[in-house]
Amino acid sequence: MATSIPGLKLPLIQAPMFLISGPQMVIAACQAGIVGSFPSPNARTVADLDDWLQQISDALSGHKTAAPWAINLIMHRSNPRWQQDLELAVKYRAPLVISALGSPKEAVQQVHDYGGKIFADVNSLEFARKAADTGVDGLALVCSGAGGHTGQLSPFAFVQEVRQFWPGEIILSGAISNGSGILAAEAMGANYVYMGTRFIATTESMASEDYQNMVIEAQAGDIVCSDAITGVRANWLRGSLQQAGYDPENMPAAANIDFAQAASDRKRWRDIWAAGQGVSASQQRQSIEQLVQQLYAEYHEAKRRLLT
Repeated sequence: MATSIPGLKLPLIQAPMFLISGPQMVIAACQAGIVGSFPSPNARTVADLDDWLQQISDALSGHKTAAPWAINLIMHRSNPRWQQDLELAVKYRAPLVISALGSPKEAVQQVHDYGGKIFADVNSLEFARKAADTGVDGLALVCSGAGGHTGQLSPFAFVQEVRQFWPGEIILSGAISNGSGILAAEAMGANYVYMGTRFIATTESMASEDYQNMVIEAQAGDIVCSDAITGVRANWLRGSLQQAGYDPENMPAAANIDFAQAASDRKRWRDIWAAGQGVSASQQRQSIEQLVQQLYAEYHEAKRRLLT
């Protein structure tokens, strides 16, 4: 399926992950030929974000074959930084801006004015319709099984219904963890795939060694969906919930949504770890370059199998 993001080895976006993806991951992903991305609150302050964006811009400006990078802006009203973070995305002319947890409306024109593209994370048909009406270039459909903040719809149902009213580009996410999954997403009508969990156990990840080891050892049954942590339904590693004192079988009621507090209370998030249902595909720690090479081989092997 044709895509408008240039220079991609695979139609793949390394998903933005809270406290996991930073400049090293973004740069390595782009140099490997896929879109690298990170959520802006991963930088502790606006000044830190400015430094991160300068690092990314400097590292990739001389790399002729690098794929574009993306910044993920948290647009929820509880995030006091979203306007400042957007200003920096404009300053550094982010090739791709991905809005999340709020309307992209305030960002669309500013991103388009410098020639960037803007996609909106959505996890329901209602949010997909609202985002489409703002003039975004694409929709990122967050489906059941996605790591971190997740959706409830099957990717088959979500893509089918969105394609009834949306002719633009689609990123598909939700337990897609190998090259076969990338090809399957294209067959369903998506242009790109989000993949996050596979990038947790990489050498460029900011995840702790214990976190990475738990990902490597986990299977789909070790994923617990709960809104008790952030107020939004999300998928968590069972072992990390237990270590933090939770009973995965009896999680508390939904927490209040406050992303300003979440960004400031980083110590807590070192002990409560997200992952998607495709976690069992992560079986060893490897570099992003090695991972992308593996995914590329799997993708083309899946194509070959279909033609024989």
